[in-house]
Amino acid sequence: MMKQKTEMGDSKFVFLAYLLLCSVLQMVLSHGVQPLSRVALHKAMFSLLDLAHIQASPSLLGIQGHTAEWVTLEYSSPSPSTDDWIGVFSPANFSAAMCPAENGRVFPPLLCSAPIKYQYASYSNPQYNITGKGILKLQLINQRSDFSFALFSGGLSNPKVVAVSNKISFANPNAPVYPRLALGKLWNEMTVTWTSGYGINEAEPFVQWGAKGEDHIHSPAGTLTFNRESLCGAPARTVGWRDPGYIHTSYLRELWPNRIYKYKIGHRLNNGTYIWSRNYQFRAAPFPGQKSLQQVVIFGDMGKDEVDGSNEYNNFQRGSLNTTRQLIEDLENIDIIFHIGDISYANGYLSQWDQFTAQVEPIASAVPYMIASGNHERDWPGTGSFYQNMDSGGECGVLAETMFYVPASNRAKFWYSSDYGMFRFCIADTEHDWREGTEQYKFIEHCLASVDRQKQPWLIFLAHRVLGYSSCTCHDEICYAEEGSFAEPMGRESLQKLWQKHKVDIGIYGHVHNYERTCPIYQNICTNEEKHHYKGPLNGTIHIVAGGAGAYLSSFTPLKTTWSIFRDYDYGFVKLTAFDHSNLLFEYKKSRDGKVYDSFKISRDYRDIFACTIDSCPSRNSAS
Repeated sequence: MMKQKTEMGDSKFVFLAYLLLCSVLQMVLSHGVQPLSRVALHKAMFSLLDLAHIQASPSLLGIQGHTAEWVTLEYSSPSPSTDDWIGVFSPANFSAAMCPAENGRVFPPLLCSAPIKYQYASYSNPQYNITGKGILKLQLINQRSDFSFALFSGGLSNPKVVAVSNKISFANPNAPVYPRLALGKLWNEMTVTWTSGYGINEAEPFVQWGAKGEDHIHSPAGTLTFNRESLCGAPARTVGWRDPGYIHTSYLRELWPNRIYKYKIGHRLNNGTYIWSRNYQFRAAPFPGQKSLQQVVIFGDMGKDEVDGSNEYNNFQRGSLNTTRQLIEDLENIDIIFHIGDISYANGYLSQWDQFTAQVEPIASAVPYMIASGNHERDWPGTGSFYQNMDSGGECGVLAETMFYVPASNRAKFWYSSDYGMFRFCIADTEHDWREGTEQYKFIEHCLASVDRQKQPWLIFLAHRVLGYSSCTCHDEICYAEEGSFAEPMGRESLQKLWQKHKVDIGIYGHVHNYERTCPIYQNICTNEEKHHYKGPLNGTIHIVAGGAGAYLSSFTPLKTTWSIFRDYDYGFVKLTAFDHSNLLFEYKKSRDGKVYDSFKISRDYRDIFACTIDSCPSRNSAS
């Protein structure tokens, strides 16, 4: 007995030590620190030096219609230091005159606009702090304005502008860019959303499209934009503000199932001339219930990274570019994508939404790119979000709701359903209340109950925060394992009876930055002991955490849970492949190589879906 107590005590001590180490690591490595927020703009000063200079070339970008170009910076300083850095500013005039104060009694600092990216002067110049000279190559994207570059001394915490470059610009900064597809509210409808610098008084936006060999159709687009006052707080309304331009959405209707359509974006200017994007194409969705090969990729928490290594994003969202590359390389084998929350991690620095849409353009322009709302898109105190934290950086949902289309009845309430062939997807909004009796709960219940499982046997529940099961220990404020809940409080308590009653096959979540798979489970009990090939009824729902698409990784508890089948502390995404109405393949792929590291199959007949199990049997009376 004494030995058993000693072992228990040692085990408890080890676990407490682990938690302490984890909390320390999280203070240092938290993914929530937006790199641009490291720049202490409130301390910034102009301290130009006669012998310091910075020159950018070429001065004109996008001559061939490219939306991304590399620029070369040559610079020097008479007093070089290892903490000197270069900021990229757009618009090129980044003085206080460009940034009005939020009220008449508060005056902005001399530098009041955050750079859209930055890099240390010694990044590719190891001798800079000795010679005072350097050359740096950076990639710029078309963001509707001109650019300039500033050489800073004093590091990020005490920045002083010592030199400002010449201005450079794109040939047409207003050009339509970064199209992103999404399914419409009907199965045979596709939407195209894009960004431009043309307001409705300057040009008419539209999409020219059609199937091969058919006449082209012109479909008009609606136009949205917003201003500072549309946002909820700093930095989105202050140093992070940047004019978002205009967001256009066109609806391409009455599509034939699985047909290939070509399209390009157009703007008809008031003088009668046309501005065109390049040509794109997409495949229309299959008819609901149609038997065909259908491949779906799902992930959360990807964010963006910079191919030129700037902004310290490699320490912030280091897996993002790898995930993007893998999706592009395998695009022929992907029909639709669900990015379930924490989209760009702009956190109130609006320029980063352009950066993100540019990064995913090769994907989102070719297949529907469906999103869900996460805490870094929506949460802000006093704005109706379920969680009253400040994770959105003052965006409070405005950017996500405007930059991307979702087929919700009200985009401020980011829940919706999507039918794709043999799949029914029910997408929840965890940043709004989902508990029983709420508007969202009624939506979830209807989405699950209304699907015809004979036509669409694969019923998938998607949400950002983990409403099912997770062994996460350390992830910012999330302490699932320590709290003993192993999920978002009140998550499965409110919804698991719905999942069970309507035989939800798989629930997939983000928010926690790793990968984990459970057994088919109901009320903390595995309902099926199989691990890789499920035949017949599941009798429960398999829960997946797929939040490792790019942002900083989250660790696991050392506690062993009976329901956790596979855990992976790495970057990756999941893929569902429906071969027919009876066979589904699930795969977890790592972002670094695209190889499968975990998988399972479900094989069953229609009658298996309706097999009676606990809390999912139809009610009976004496007549039956």
